Amino acid sequence: QVQLVESGGGLVQAGGSLRLSCAASGSGFSINAMGWYRQAPGNERELVAGIVSAGSDSVTDYADSVKGRFTISGDNAKNTVYLQMNNLKSEDTAVYYCNLKAVTGPGNRFLDVWGQGTLVTVSS
Repeated sequence: QVQLVESGGGLVQAGGSLRLSCAASGSGFSINAMGWYRQAPGNERELVAGIVSAGSDSVTDYADSVKGRFTISGDNAKNTVYLQMNNLKSEDTAVYYCNLKAVTGPGNRFLDVWGQGTLVTVSS
């Protein structure tokens, strides 16, 4: 069974920075992609940033609203993904969820796993 443990949320003033971490635990799985989503009150969950490993390189993608401010990175050895958030704005306030897409078992069964969420509050 794969579990995700998130950390790093909190309260920060506008213009400040936070770093979120998400570690995947378990065994017998191969990660295809990891990402961060967020959900603000009254809004649908949206993709913030995603990362896919491609050999020694990785491919990243960002929501337009965070490009140039947020950076996603991964540590394959630790099965951990990070989200560095700079120049935070009040509209970044939301619960941030880590997501993992992987395969497991001899039949490559697909896994879609979510973390419990971590609250980021940006005060103006």
